[in-house]
Amino acid sequence: MSQLEMGAQQWTGPAGNFPLTDIARQLRRDVINMVWAASSGHPGGSLSCTDILTYLFYQEMKLRPQEPAWPDRDRFVLSKGHAAPILYASLARRGYFDPAELSTLRQLDSRLQGHPHYGALPGIEMSTGSLGQGGSTAVGMALAGKLDKKDYRIFNLWGDGELEEGLVWESVMAAAHYKLDNLTGFVDWNGLQIDGPITQVMNPEPIDAKFRAFGWHVELADGHDFESLAKAVAIAKATKGQPTLILCKTVKGKGVSFMENQAGWHGSAPNDAQRLQALADLADPGTPGDPAAQKEVNR
Repeated sequence: MSQLEMGAQQWTGPAGNFPLTDIARQLRRDVINMVWAASSGHPGGSLSCTDILTYLFYQEMKLRPQEPAWPDRDRFVLSKGHAAPILYASLARRGYFDPAELSTLRQLDSRLQGHPHYGALPGIEMSTGSLGQGGSTAVGMALAGKLDKKDYRIFNLWGDGELEEGLVWESVMAAAHYKLDNLTGFVDWNGLQIDGPITQVMNPEPIDAKFRAFGWHVELADGHDFESLAKAVAIAKATKGQPTLILCKTVKGKGVSFMENQAGWHGSAPNDAQRLQALADLADPGTPGDPAAQKEVNR
């Protein structure tokens, strides 16, 4: 895939004059192109949490992409590490590395492997993929911030199927015990995992009641509405003495007509024709289609 097809647009500061919806569409196109080029990856769960990462990376978090180890930065942990494509796209478009590198997803010797690798890429805070471990590390980061009397915040994203891991609940209990109000957790509640509906595989619901029982403050949000996310995050920042969970209702495969609410797209790559359809679905309003897709169609 050429650099032109992947595109070189970066937003190296907060979104500013660039609507978050436009950024999210670009990130979704990146996910499709990356997984297609690799013939492997996890598009469904990447697309469902795209708007959450867009809001955090381009609106909320204190970051310095040119100084990724800045001690006072906010930290984001992708506990559902299989959604690595959307994390890579978010980092690249935010200015951490050249977006042209996105086309190397899952290739031999690439820095963009199937799950995030701490130390391989700037902006990766934790190697994740073993479900449950990201949240545990986020608790440690939040506790360190408290001990060091720092005001940075920790944001962690769980998948809803990931909540079936017992380790998740150990970290949830610890976060409440240590009153880690600098920790905000998100759950990508799209209702589907690789084997089907979460309620049929190993039902973790009611998710909100479980977190409240463990001592967390809980907010519900539309995971595809930036105003809803902003309101929930503001409440989380104002909540003292306990961590906050933002339970985000989302759609698996959001934005791609044939992927939405389909468990089969949890870990499947689109073929050439499906890629073109997906890019057309994700084209910017007022355009005849994504330039990369149109280029292919006109050949």
